[in-house]
Amino acid sequence: MHDHLFVSPQQAIGLIQSNHRVYLHGSAATPCALIREMLAQNYRLSNVELVCISLKDVDLNDISLAGHFYVNALFVSDSNRIAVNSNRGDYVPVFLSEISQLFTQNLLPLDVALLQVSPPDKHGYCSLGPSVDIARSAFLSARLKIAQVNPRMPRVHGDAFIPFKAFDAAVWIDEPLPEVDYHDGNNDIDFTIGKRVAELVEDGATLQIGIGKIPDAVLMNLEHLKHLGLHTEMFSNSVIPLINKGNIDNSQKKIVPGYSVTSFILGTKELYDFVDDNPAIKAMDIHYVNDPRVLSLNPKVTAINSAIEIDLTGQVCSDSIGTYQYSGIGGQMDFIRGAALSEKGKPIIALPSITSKGESRIVPILKPGAGVVTTRGHIHWVVTEYGAVNLFGMNMEQRAKALIRIAHPAHQEQLKKEVYNRFQL
Repeated sequence: MHDHLFVSPQQAIGLIQSNHRVYLHGSAATPCALIREMLAQNYRLSNVELVCISLKDVDLNDISLAGHFYVNALFVSDSNRIAVNSNRGDYVPVFLSEISQLFTQNLLPLDVALLQVSPPDKHGYCSLGPSVDIARSAFLSARLKIAQVNPRMPRVHGDAFIPFKAFDAAVWIDEPLPEVDYHDGNNDIDFTIGKRVAELVEDGATLQIGIGKIPDAVLMNLEHLKHLGLHTEMFSNSVIPLINKGNIDNSQKKIVPGYSVTSFILGTKELYDFVDDNPAIKAMDIHYVNDPRVLSLNPKVTAINSAIEIDLTGQVCSDSIGTYQYSGIGGQMDFIRGAALSEKGKPIIALPSITSKGESRIVPILKPGAGVVTTRGHIHWVVTEYGAVNLFGMNMEQRAKALIRIAHPAHQEQLKKEVYNRFQL
């Protein structure tokens, strides 16, 4: 092992200089110790641009970081949402499948990549663990590479292996990985929607499951199906029983048959232990996993994603609340389009009919400034706790009436009035 690469966190972060653009490894692989040290060295740093997707267990929102760090987010989450919606940060609208190109084509050239990896094996290779996604291309593109080596990082197979000797510095940190439990706080509405979506899934389907409680509830309702495949952006705890019981056997897939394909893995320690050195799980570059041309070659691609609101013509807002940037485009359109192009594929948007405040998520028009992630030309299935409708092939008036049928009863009358006014019925 290249012991000379191991230094203190202070020394490793000392390689970062003012005006550098720094990539931060995300999700369960967030190098928390290195990021905390970098933020602590703000006294000597100015105008450092932080490029990241979803981070865990770190906070980039502190106003005291202003002038020292600027958050240029490729996806927005709790860790950076306040900064992104201020003059201390911004958001890059981009499909997850195309982020790698920003690095490799020098549209966002990286000075530094901060990565968390497993200890090197006997051949000198580390694993990027539960987050290969855009991290592999960041590793290949960055001028300086700094590793947080953690013995608790799972050794995930696929595109995750990188040579330890390629790092410019490494820090040994033994700490638990960030965990997320999507079962925590699930409610009856989530389960009802999950059951309705599950009724649309067929034997032999290739699954893509998005992030959150509803997609997780879908997985919990699939144990009656057989020969399912997994080609998904994200891999969560609820996949484990489906694999162990043989519901997911990946036998019908055309792309990487026999293996469960993902790009990042996020859940609890049980999940990280499950994927550790498991050759049946392949974590691959998101440029490949999310490419609609690739995933559409699989049969019955069933893509399940969520939304913030949807208007009566089928425009889906999934990334903002009006002009307030809440999350990001992510991989929704990659999979919505890939599923539509797949033989017998089903693109599905699943959402509760109302917000926590009782406001309808099915609306006459989107909020001013809202971002359209899935267009009305791409929309197919929409599911709420009140039913499922397929808008594909419907005209505007038909779509509006179909969506009203699955809206919350308390809002249906007002929505009908809006339809009558709009279409002069």
